[in-house]
Amino acid sequence: MSRIPALLIVGVLAFSTSADAQTDLWNLAQEHADTHRFSTLFTAQQVTSDLANDDDIDQAIRWCREMGITKVYLETFRTQHWADSQTIAHARDRFRKAGFLVSGCVTTTRVGKISTGWDLISCYTAKETQQQTRQIFEFTAGLFDEIMIDDFWFTDCQCEQCEKARANGRVVVDGETFDVDGDQWSDYRRELMLQVSKNLVLKPAREVNPNVSVIIKYPQWYDNFQERGYDVVRQTEVFDQTWVGTEIRDEFDERWGGRGRTTAYFLQSWLEGISGRKCGGGWYDTLGTTPATYLSQARQTILGGANESMLFNAGNLRFKDPGRSDAEALQDALPELLRLATQVRKRQAIGVTMYKPPNSEGENERRVFEFVGMMGIPFVTTDRFPNDADAAFFSVHALHDADFVKKLAQFLQSKRPVILTDSLAQKIAKDIDLSDDHFSILTLDGNVENAYSLPVKELSMLRDVVLKPLNLAITAPQRTAIYCYSDGSWVVENFNDKPIQITINGRSHCVEANHWASQWMEEH
Repeated sequence: MSRIPALLIVGVLAFSTSADAQTDLWNLAQEHADTHRFSTLFTAQQVTSDLANDDDIDQAIRWCREMGITKVYLETFRTQHWADSQTIAHARDRFRKAGFLVSGCVTTTRVGKISTGWDLISCYTAKETQQQTRQIFEFTAGLFDEIMIDDFWFTDCQCEQCEKARANGRVVVDGETFDVDGDQWSDYRRELMLQVSKNLVLKPAREVNPNVSVIIKYPQWYDNFQERGYDVVRQTEVFDQTWVGTEIRDEFDERWGGRGRTTAYFLQSWLEGISGRKCGGGWYDTLGTTPATYLSQARQTILGGANESMLFNAGNLRFKDPGRSDAEALQDALPELLRLATQVRKRQAIGVTMYKPPNSEGENERRVFEFVGMMGIPFVTTDRFPNDADAAFFSVHALHDADFVKKLAQFLQSKRPVILTDSLAQKIAKDIDLSDDHFSILTLDGNVENAYSLPVKELSMLRDVVLKPLNLAITAPQRTAIYCYSDGSWVVENFNDKPIQITINGRSHCVEANHWASQWMEEH
């Protein structure tokens, strides 16, 4: 008997919870944990203040169950605060007895000698910092089989000691000397943090606990990784797992704004391409959020392929605003988010391929990917030149690939459509004939936010060209994110303050202001 595809249409952001209101979120979350899990973290300070006795632990367990959280991370160290080992162990055992997975976490703020840059960050050239780093991870490995490192695992120090080491091209860690390939601060810091990771985190932790798995969590600020010592290739190779910060702020928030609204999707999917099976999950918080942007973080983390979502942190979500309102919104949306994770897990995303080589800088196009993602064009990501892509997007980041021009010339021989930013086009104009009909130039004029200011007519023409080989025909306004799948399913996010009308392959749909919609092709 033939199988006939049917449409299952789901559209939600502030969906009605009448059917789900009676659902036991704890049991529902346990049933879906293999597909997607929600977790939270108690900071070292919160372990001390909020988990110090059984009554407090009972309340914390009750709240986690009500939220559908099935895993907790207990932090041992943050900003020179050490949580007491007996307090940690007792809370750990109570949560485990209640049916939770429990892991450890370390936030390496104000360890040893303080950086000349940000005063929360440390100088890892200094012996005192190296010694305390070892102590922190030996302590934590004695309590947990899994440890996550929060995304302060970097340095911006330029003290005299660091400058001398950089100039000499030598990193000294735990008494051993390592050569640095290059004379830039990024070269020195990447080698320094790699060797500190290997010799003062992983080695001592495994000596204490041979079963320990250590997670490096990369920050949200992907275009600055290499400047501060993150190396997503080499550190990913040595750590057991990778995570990433998938925070999305309200773009108009005075303190936290200025970021594109598709950051979480781009970063989660890009890092998954680098890490493969090592890629665990995404971590987001309440800073600069509204309930709508908080849920967008959750949704995009899932769309990007994460297996787990970390809700940072328990104290803010339980006791502070906007954390409490964000938590209530997530609690209402949890059944729908778990359904979304189930649908995404079954499918292969398709779209124009965005290329960002690891450790690449964006010059005047930093963060361009998250703004281009709001142009109503479906995108997928890659850290390697997209030889097999049906259509591709390239920014100045691509020039970090020394063979980029040669690879692009070969790519163009197949007449596949390409979008180039204007800055990249200017840099390669002498080497590539840009008059080819398969080129589209995206004019940003040095401001990545101009990506979603393209006039409607020009955007439609661009979309028609790049989506043709994907067999997609889409009309949508700016400030829209579209995620497409190989079976014809799709998800749309509307970042506008008014309803929008979209058309995908001849079918028209209305998406409410700051809401989302989805359509899944199910087989019967």
